[in-house]
Amino acid sequence: MTGTTPGERATQLRNQTVDALKDAGTIVSPRIEAVMRAVPRETFAPEADLEAVYEPWNGLVTKKDENGRPLSSLSAPDAQAHMLEQARIEPGMNVLEIGSGGMNAAYLSELVGPTGRVTTVDIDEFVTERTSRFLNQAGYTRVNVVLADAEYGVPEHEPYDRILVTVGSWDVPPAWIDQLVDGGLLVVPLKVMGLMRTVALVREGGRLVSESARLFGFVPMQGAGAHDSTELVLRDGAVRLVFDEQPPADLSRLDGVLEYEPVVDSGAGLRLGEPWATMQMWLATTVPGFCRIMLDRAANEASPRPLGGIHTGMAAVDGANLAYVASRRLGGDHLTLEVHAYGPSPTALAQVVAEQLRIWDRDHRGGPGPQYLVYPTTTPDEQLPAADFVVGKRHSRVLISWPHPANAVGQDILHHPNHQ
Repeated sequence: MTGTTPGERATQLRNQTVDALKDAGTIVSPRIEAVMRAVPRETFAPEADLEAVYEPWNGLVTKKDENGRPLSSLSAPDAQAHMLEQARIEPGMNVLEIGSGGMNAAYLSELVGPTGRVTTVDIDEFVTERTSRFLNQAGYTRVNVVLADAEYGVPEHEPYDRILVTVGSWDVPPAWIDQLVDGGLLVVPLKVMGLMRTVALVREGGRLVSESARLFGFVPMQGAGAHDSTELVLRDGAVRLVFDEQPPADLSRLDGVLEYEPVVDSGAGLRLGEPWATMQMWLATTVPGFCRIMLDRAANEASPRPLGGIHTGMAAVDGANLAYVASRRLGGDHLTLEVHAYGPSPTALAQVVAEQLRIWDRDHRGGPGPQYLVYPTTTPDEQLPAADFVVGKRHSRVLISWPHPANAVGQDILHHPNHQ
């Protein structure tokens, strides 16, 4: 823009981003609006151009591994604003941020004020060096920047009123509960059955109870808290099935499964742009054998029998059979969701997945989604409340319960066994 200095342009873009997030309903409180207008985001990503820095919905990767996978990133303004709203931070609080970069720590420092304290921790010295340097440049010299494995928290500055985790976590380590005050909030991008949701959890004694959850993506945890999924490669790499929790005992039974003629069943309808995060989690917690399906698009299109409509990433396996959820465009902005099932006897699996899509459509579409409870793995079974789904992790058990609508009386929900 002619006659505009870089600083003036950054201020314009920063205000435009905040305005967009207010219009979208992500920013709802005046305090979050004020700090996001005040902190210069460009200071924490000097290598990127201003338009990319202030794009509301996209993050910026700041470090990759040798395979090109992101190891550290500056989260999108949308994600940062939502987590800050979830955290309900007040002046004077003691806050721990797990996963550094500097930007979010600056927001937190503004929110807790001169009587509060912010600690940010990361396992990567490259990240903590950048964080310290950028925070000092921006004038946030009171933030404690710690190089450590956050699996163990930062005990020297506990107890914390709030813990914000800005990396994707497969589990909830004991330290995160132990170092949080009773009634304090942990906000964590928690991965369950391969699906990541940013969940705000209140500590109630030895357990955590969710207040809210929203779909977001974050770079994965490193160090002791890292978790590897199991992948099955089909059609020479054109298709991959990803099992995040417990894969089937014998994946070899799926060899050649996509060479069968598919059975197609219908599920639910959607409109373009309609969120389907609750539908993904519904299938993950009601359909045995749930997994994610991913395509190499070029390899798939070059296949003699390419798979179509895989935009949802949702699939399930049952022995030698595989089903995935496909979307097909109808007229206007309408989509239909279909279940494509392959294998020697795919009909029953197709019917199970399609029926759960219809139940979601009837009872949970547009609803609040499930509640999450987190208990230590040492909790005796008899002390766990009833839940629709329980998944066992290394340190914790995650219990997921769905609201039961009045019209679902007598309806059976498929209960998964505990995964150990």
